[in-house]
Amino acid sequence: MAVTNNDKVPRETILALRDAIELLSGKWKFCILHNIHTNEVMRFKDLKEHAKGISPKVLSKELQELEDNLLITRTVNSTKPITVSYRLTEHALESYPVLESLIEFGIKHRNLIKGK
Repeated sequence: MAVTNNDKVPRETILALRDAIELLSGKWKFCILHNIHTNEVMRFKDLKEHAKGISPKVLSKELQELEDNLLITRTVNSTKPITVSYRLTEHALESYPVLESLIEFGIKHRNLIKGK
């Protein structure tokens, strides 16, 4: 998309950035994605344990949003009792470098604030 003097940032760029931020926003989405990426497949119970402080209701909502946006797949396992597991989609794997960059920035920022 061409950039004109009156339009420094193309409209599509702004919309794409807004969409990405909205898709991944919130306190828990990156945490959930990171945990699933690290473990490849995770059950609801395990996600709840790894995301300290998240309520089951919020976890269910976040997982549903991630599934609706094609970032995770949900599999109902025919175990006794029935369990549900989650896995990242190929599409979600494309977002992982963003997550890694945010972690790296967060570590540097925390060290800067702490005076290390």
